[in-house]
Parts: sequence; structure tokens; C-alpha cells
Amino acid sequence: MTRTFGLLAAVGVLIVAVLAGWFLAGWYGSAEIEEDTAFIVPSGATLTSTANKLAQVGVIGDADGFLLRAKLLGSGDPVKAGEFMLAANDSPAGILDTLQHGEVIRRFVTVPEGMPSVMVHDILMAEPLLTGAIPVPEEGSVLPDTYDFERGESRAAVLARMQVAMDRAVAELWPRRSPDTVAKTPQEAVTLASIVEKETGVPRERRMVAGLYSNRIRQGIRLQADPTIIYPITKGRPLGRRIRQSEIAAINDYNTYSMAGLPKGPITNPGRASIEAVLHPADTDAIYMVADGTGGHEFNDTLAGHNAAVERWFALRRERGEM
Repeated sequence: MTRTFGLLAAVGVLIVAVLAGWFLAGWYGSAEIEEDTAFIVPSGATLTSTANKLAQVGVIGDADGFLLRAKLLGSGDPVKAGEFMLAANDSPAGILDTLQHGEVIRRFVTVPEGMPSVMVHDILMAEPLLTGAIPVPEEGSVLPDTYDFERGESRAAVLARMQVAMDRAVAELWPRRSPDTVAKTPQEAVTLASIVEKETGVPRERRMVAGLYSNRIRQGIRLQADPTIIYPITKGRPLGRRIRQSEIAAINDYNTYSMAGLPKGPITNPGRASIEAVLHPADTDAIYMVADGTGGHEFNDTLAGHNAAVERWFALRRERGEM
């Protein structure tokens, strides 16, 4: 009798050991993924809904078994919303840990300095991992920068971050402005900065260009900035041809050849550096500038000096076969 009882006890222990091994292997052994797999946890997802989705896409074999093991052997932390990369041959335990404590995959969209709003709209609408439609944002409302986003995030949410970033940048820079700035309001600063942004692609010139235009505004001289002619025609897209005389003479709220002072609003989205340049313009007497052939400009404070610089520029263009 004793021998029989001992045999039964041994069999029972063996069965328990086998079941325990099976139970643990189902948690710490490899799951069903043979290669790295992206997995999205929707906002508001629970552990149960996440387990069901993992089973539906074939990452795990059984949602109920995963849930039981997770509750007995896993962390009690909630799963995070977002997109995660699940490693090939990872265990269910590792998968749960990734969804609870891993890094959400971040993706990026870049708005270069001087990109007009119509093109910001284009790049956001062209991003296939974003959702929903947006209108063209107000010109000058977006701060050029690189922004991260999650797969499935709304375009409106990403655009809102871009606009909040501009609001914060202006709110930070405006109180520290120099008394030499001609901008009377933050909006005027962004408007003038948008012209500076379009007039030079050379970082070291920004404050000089800002100083030149500041001088013109103080002296009541028209800005005569070519980009302000183009903006009402294309809304910031490239013109693709030379400016016509009729366009130079056109009267509208932007053309600074036919009006004094600033246009009614920005002509692009200026970067932080251009806003800073307008708020801290160079101390200069220059009121003229012309391209110098190197990508920058030659600045002058007299018409005679400017005319000579223009002749040098034209001669260089003729030499290059551009005229």
C-alpha cells in the first residue's frame, strides 16, 4: 500500500512538474514571430484587447493563455499606446515587457526654414502614416523644425504641435528684442522675418538683411523685396520664370514694390534664426543689396555703390551665359 501511494505521489509530482514546465515554456519560450514585427497598441487599449489583437495577427498562439500567464507571471503595469517593434523569436514575456515599458517607435517630418504653408500642407498630406485632413495653415504660423509623430496620429495633431512651437518661440524671443528692431508687434516681427528668410540663404547674412530692411522702413523707403511680388501669385510655390513688369507694378497687399512698409502678413514660415535677426538687426547704414555671385549679397549705403555692385553682378552673369 505504501509503495503504491509513493508511486502515485511520484507520478503526481511528475505531472505537476510537466505542467509547470509547459506553463513556463509558454511564457518564456519563443512566441510565433519569425522576424521583427511592428505592432500598434491603440489608445485606450487594455491588456485583454491587446492579447486578442496579438493573437489575431499571429504574434501569439492563444490570447487566453497569454492573459493567464501575464496575470500570474508578468508585470501589473498597463500596456502603452503606440507603435512598437517586436523582436523576432521573442517570448510572450518579452513581448509584454516591450508593450509595457518599451520605446514607442517615433517617426519624423521636417519643415525646412522658409517653407510656405501650402507646402507644409503638402508634406503632411503626403505622409501616409498620418490620418485625417487639414486645411492649409495660416502663413507664418508654423515653426520650421523636425517633428516626431506616431503611426496613425492625426495630421491635425502634428500641425498643432508645429503651431504651438511657433507661438512659444515668438513668446520667448519677443520680450528680449533689441530697441533697434522696427517690429512694433510680434506679428510684424514674423512678417519681416519671412522676407529675410526668403531673401538670403546664408545664415551669417540674416542680421545684415534685417538691418537693411529696418533702415528702409525707418526712412520710408519701399522694401522692394522680390519674394513679396511672387507670393500673391503662387502662395509660396516657385514661380518658375522671371518676374514680369506687370507683376512688379501690381498693387496688392503684399507687393513691396508698389507699397510702403510691410506686407499684410508673412510670405512664408520663417525659422527661429530669422526671427531673432529681425529682433536684433545688424547696426548698418546699408539700404541696398544685390547678389554677389557666391550665394550671398553685397550691401551698400549709397546708390552709386549699389549701381557699381549691380554692374559687377550683371557682368558675372554675362560671363556665365545667364544673360
